[in-house]
Amino acid sequence: MLDKPLEDAGSAAFAPQKDALNVWLITGVNGAGKTTTIGKLAHIAQKSGYNCLIAAADTFRAAAVEQVKVWGSRSGVEVIANPGKNTDPAAVVFDAITAAKSRQADLLLVDTAGRLQNKKNLMDELSKIRRIIDKKAPDAVVESLLVLDATLGQNGLRQAEVFSEAAKLSGVVLTKLDGTAKGGIAIAIVQQLGLPIRFIGAGEGIEDLRPFSSYEFVEALLNG
Repeated sequence: MLDKPLEDAGSAAFAPQKDALNVWLITGVNGAGKTTTIGKLAHIAQKSGYNCLIAAADTFRAAAVEQVKVWGSRSGVEVIANPGKNTDPAAVVFDAITAAKSRQADLLLVDTAGRLQNKKNLMDELSKIRRIIDKKAPDAVVESLLVLDATLGQNGLRQAEVFSEAAKLSGVVLTKLDGTAKGGIAIAIVQQLGLPIRFIGAGEGIEDLRPFSSYEFVEALLNG
């Protein structure tokens, strides 16, 4: 069950494609571990020899840009941000794509807002960012990952449905799997939304994010 979406996606391995600009849109509600996940992904990318940039496009939450800058400096990755308040996230993404092209970056990680006034605003914002990427970097390999708190259960599933409509999701990152929840949400997401799980976060440390292995996950689930 867990591997079925991978068959549909055509590849079980998940990494930036070489000789292309890869843009990974990172979405999810505030508190799910989105910004932390971006920092960890940047760290993995750097360690794996990819030239990586971060776009601080969550401009609605004052602390988000600062938080992503802290993670950027920890992993030695440059963060493209707009110093003004309430800047247009799509403008930040536009600038970041320009920077990524001029620096010949392999991977651009885009932090997006997790909470807007309502569902329509959220969708409009994500759709606008998507349009900017398609227009400004038509040859880019775009992935759209939803960061989801594994302890949320049914709530998490509803979140995934909303974001799936807005951001053309291509995968999920499950965080907070170090808690007592056994990640049953993983099976629900795979079954109901047909989305592959790409990474799991099992702690706060910079190394605590790893590629998802269905075999290891099921072993832990049954032996826990």
